[in-house]
Amino acid sequence: MASDKVHVFNDLNFDQEVLKSDLPVLVDFTATWCGPCKALAPIVDQLADDLQGTVKVGKLDIDDSPITAGKLGVRGVPTVMVFKNGERSAQHVGLTTKAKLTELVKV
Repeated sequence: MASDKVHVFNDLNFDQEVLKSDLPVLVDFTATWCGPCKALAPIVDQLADDLQGTVKVGKLDIDDSPITAGKLGVRGVPTVMVFKNGERSAQHVGLTTKAKLTELVKV
């Protein structure tokens, strides 16, 4: 079950929700047809629960928001990016672990 703490980002709200956020933001670039994305989803949900109040966690569907995905050079999913103060601070492409994502947020 998806966490209610996972935000939904899109082309319309990305600048406001991610780039202008006071908190670091972890964005999971995903797609409904992507198997590894489905495997990563529960990990992202756990992180949203664990990091509540210190990191904003959300997902962006690349098919629904191709402009943002294109601007950021997302070429494969899942891609996870961390943004701090409006700048990309870390990135990982492919399925990964909760420990790795936690490490990305701390960079």
